[in-house]
Amino acid sequence: MHNSPIGVYNFVYLICKLLKKLSLFRREFDFYFLLFAKNKVVYRIMEEAIKLIGERLKGLRESLDISVEEMAETCGVTDEKYLKMEAGESDLSVSRLYKLSQKYGIALDALMFGEEPHMCSYFLTRRGKGMSVERKYAYKYQSLASGFSGRRADPFLVTVEPKPEDAPVNMDIHPGQEFNMVWEGRMDLRLGDKRFVLEPGDCIYFDANQPHCMRALDNVPMRFLAIIF
Repeated sequence: MHNSPIGVYNFVYLICKLLKKLSLFRREFDFYFLLFAKNKVVYRIMEEAIKLIGERLKGLRESLDISVEEMAETCGVTDEKYLKMEAGESDLSVSRLYKLSQKYGIALDALMFGEEPHMCSYFLTRRGKGMSVERKYAYKYQSLASGFSGRRADPFLVTVEPKPEDAPVNMDIHPGQEFNMVWEGRMDLRLGDKRFVLEPGDCIYFDANQPHCMRALDNVPMRFLAIIF
């Protein structure tokens, strides 16, 4: 008994269709596998950066003979949370590091990046070349003047990843004043009991002793210039 040409054609057609689907699946699998691997590498780098900051905090405390209670009080956290910061097991905010740098007279760069500033005439930062540190997946701080010694302000280019609407809001406070200007995306700024939406090109200057928090809107990353005085 011989197979009809139509039957053979349909069989070959189904095989080709199946192979095409397998090929598409393979490409999608490869894409998501590479994305997962990349995120794992980025996460490890961020974890390492946070652990190094924690080690520098511990070194500062021990070298100045400061109690855990005093460091925790300066950061505005419990003793337990502060010790987790030193161990690299808790998220770190720039505002807390800024409080420590102001109180104990150490450069913010030394705490964040482990490098002392050395330029006193000028310091040039090329696009994308500033020293950076990331806080989990929420914030990435890129210092724009890390090498300038004795500066009177700390400028950062900050990237904020979007969060779910029901995610908890963590308000920060720190000494001094702050200037923010949105570059990309839209910012939801909470300042004390007020709330503002900033578009690209909008800016705000405020007393940083007020509780404040910046979030990305529209489910897309947001970038802004932050200058702490």
